[in-house]
Amino acid sequence: MKLLTSENWKDYELIDCGDSEKLERFGEYMLIRPEPQAIWNRKLSTDEWEKMAHARFVRDIKGSNRFGENENGGWTFLKKMPQTWQIAYQNVDFHLKIKLSLTSFGHIGVFPEQAQNWDFIYNSTKEIIELKPRILNLFAYTGVASLAARAAGGDVTHLDSVKQVVRWGSENMQLSNLADIHWVVEDALKFVTREVKRGKTYHGIIMDPPAYGRGPAGERWRIADSLNEIVNLSSKLLEPKHSFFVLSLYSMGFSALIGRNITESCYPGVEKDFGELFIQSKGNVSLPLGTYLRFKKA
Repeated sequence: MKLLTSENWKDYELIDCGDSEKLERFGEYMLIRPEPQAIWNRKLSTDEWEKMAHARFVRDIKGSNRFGENENGGWTFLKKMPQTWQIAYQNVDFHLKIKLSLTSFGHIGVFPEQAQNWDFIYNSTKEIIELKPRILNLFAYTGVASLAARAAGGDVTHLDSVKQVVRWGSENMQLSNLADIHWVVEDALKFVTREVKRGKTYHGIIMDPPAYGRGPAGERWRIADSLNEIVNLSSKLLEPKHSFFVLSLYSMGFSALIGRNITESCYPGVEKDFGELFIQSKGNVSLPLGTYLRFKKA
């Protein structure tokens, strides 16, 4: 088990974190948002945070997860800024544009700690490009991982249960000068179950499930109840050779060993890279942001 941090990228920076909040820079704008895992003292003063920040999000009900069932809140503007803007993620080999927006949930369209996974997805897809790799991204949100796979030449299916974020992903595809991602609005468990029955297979499977969620027909997702089932089903979809798998978990109390233990039973004998995702602040504080597990099958 190891720690995996995103490389610094030009349009994102964690300035400081503590007292259950984080101060981040996205492009030219700085935001204060809740962060339940940052229970230590912040390095900078409250005044310094508020002088730098353009906006602050406060939840109506404090929650312990990135997504919850009652976690709406509101933004307070400290400086003038737009409701939506764009940032870029640039690797040596690919360049993506990402639309950001101040939503009522406090998330803004990107999870910066996933940058290392985007690189892994791009590189893993590129390595098997001669196979015309089929990539499935579940719980795909606004689709940056989908963009990374598509930029590498993958045939990408992007699935999320929320129509608005799938539309957002489509905007990101166009901003990044990409095309031909397959967009699916559906409950992930239902989709995977049907794909198994159809005998479909994929060369790459990516999943970043929320702690709680709802399908488009009101289906209820709770990670503790359904994660084991969907990972086991995914093992029937993944090609036995020349394939890869990425699982990210953001739920307080979920050890990296949970992902390892679940995948061990359905992907036996495969060497797995797993541990904690984190981002290093300017003040040299390591902010944990969930766990990851990933592997390649040669």
